[in-house]
This record gives sequence, C-alpha cells and structure tokens, in this order.
Amino acid sequence: MMNTLQSLSILTFAVSLGFSNFSQANQSQANQSQEGNEQVFFDEFSYTDVKSFNSNGWKARTETGHPGIAGATWSAEGLSFHPELKDANRGAIRMSSVTAGGGTNTRHTQFCHKRKYLEGTYASRVFFRDTPTYGPDGDEVIQTFYTISPLEFPLDPSYSEVDFEYLPNGGWGSDSSPAMWTTTWETFQLEPWTKVNEYTRKEGSYAGWRILVMTVEKDEVNYYVDGKLISTHSENVAPEKLMSINFNLWFMPKGADGSIGPVDSDELREYQQDIDWVFHIANDIITPQQVLNQVASLQAQDIKHIDGVAERRPALPSPCGL
Repeated sequence: MMNTLQSLSILTFAVSLGFSNFSQANQSQANQSQEGNEQVFFDEFSYTDVKSFNSNGWKARTETGHPGIAGATWSAEGLSFHPELKDANRGAIRMSSVTAGGGTNTRHTQFCHKRKYLEGTYASRVFFRDTPTYGPDGDEVIQTFYTISPLEFPLDPSYSEVDFEYLPNGGWGSDSSPAMWTTTWETFQLEPWTKVNEYTRKEGSYAGWRILVMTVEKDEVNYYVDGKLISTHSENVAPEKLMSINFNLWFMPKGADGSIGPVDSDELREYQQDIDWVFHIANDIITPQQVLNQVASLQAQDIKHIDGVAERRPALPSPCGL
C-alpha cells in the first residue's frame, strides 16, 4: 500500500482500501451545498502565482530564527506552484530548501495559514523525498505538516503544537535511518533547551505520496499515515490554544538533541516537498476514510478552496515564526 499511493487518485485510493460505499457516499456528499461546509477548510493548492495564494490567507515565513541552522534565511523564494503535476488533482505547491552547510548559504522554507484552528481533524496529501534534488546526500533535513501557536514566554503552559515530521536521514540523536516522528508539545524553552512533549518515532522510508491525518481532542491526539494509526498522545500535551496550519522544510543544526547536523560539504544541495491538498474540519473527529470521502466530494463540486472556519474578532496575530 505504501507504494501504490504514489500513483493512485483519491477515488482509486479509497477503493483500494476497501471503501465499498465510497461511490455512494461521494455522490451524496457531492450534492452538499456550500452552506454545508461552515466548519471546513480546504485548499487544492491549484495556484499559479503568489498573489492568489496570499489572497486566500496563506503567507510565506520571512522571520529568521528557530528552528534550523543559525543565520539561515526563511523566504518565499522556496515556494513554487506546479499545475503540471499529473499525480496531483489540480497540481501542487512545492517547498524547496537549500544549504551548503552554513547559515549564510542556507534557505529554509515555510508557509502558514491563519491562527484559528484547535480541535477537529486535520489532513494533507504530501510527497516526501529521501534524497536531494541535487548535491550530496545525508543532511538531517525535516519535512513537515503541523499546527502551532506562538510561544508567549519560555515554558508557556498554554503553548500548543501538533507535528508530523519526516526525517529521511535521521536526526535528533537517532541513527541515520529514515523515520516519521509525531510530536505533541506541551511547552519548551530555547535557553537552556528544555522540552515537555510526547513523541513517537516510526522507522522506515515514507518517500512518495502520503495521506497524513491528525485528530485533536481535549483528551488525546491521534496520528494516521495512509489510513493507519501510528501514534496516540495524551491529554497532558493536547493543544489548548488556537493554532495556525503550517508546512516547512528545514535543516537540523549540529547539537540539536544530539543531532550531527549538515554533512561535511560546502557543495550546495536542495531538498523538496510537495503538497497536493490540505483539509480541516473544526470540532469534528472523523476517520481517514471520511476525510477522503469529503475531499473527493469537494473535488467533485470543483471546489478548489473553501474557508468556513470562523476567525476570532479581532483576528489573532498569525506569525509563521515563533
């Protein structure tokens, strides 16, 4: 099943998982009106330019600082739009990050949506890579999908963060084997480095298209990959504060939780991650199967973007950086 996802559409993926009632459910959902999506946020990432991307509430990170290699830039230069991708429904957005091992030659990439999300179900179809587009392999690189709130002060007890992080070359003191890390944060401080979280490491390659699902409740957080539950974290770390939706691609510095950092080379290298779509339904916990049904319904209605999740008034500040 891991490899078949790389080429299957949402519909064929659902059928291959044995969703016998998928076509009937899809047809029923396709008849839903726009008014039936008040709690739904969905984006197909079918953009062709940054202006339309920004107009739907997304922005690229430009703030410097944690995480990643010290002195690196964060820039929209690493974002590109790819309507030509055949294995994405209407194309995808791509993050491209580069490094030659130092802060002055490293560009990290991140983009985020408004800070207005808390309990409910989050999902995204992403394409992970195990090797660089060019240059030497081996950097401890992090490819992600996550939600996060600002850290108001060190060890802020209301801090909230829910992470999928794929490390194709290892990191955080583990060996160099590829692994998916899921982490739910209660809080942390940078100096001295102190963390309060629960995490799960699932070793193995996750290269290719993956369906990532997170369900967030007051008493637990669950993580699924391709329909399979891979971790559950407790109420001790469950989010308490409104969060933004984020994707980023960055390089781990040496010393971060025992990490070895960049490989010993001054040759430039680039890693990429693609995102086909993102979905959220507020205050409702649904299964990965139901996520696929809802996404297929939205696609059948030719809905490329919908935002039915209400903002606070006034809207909360939504920095991409910490």
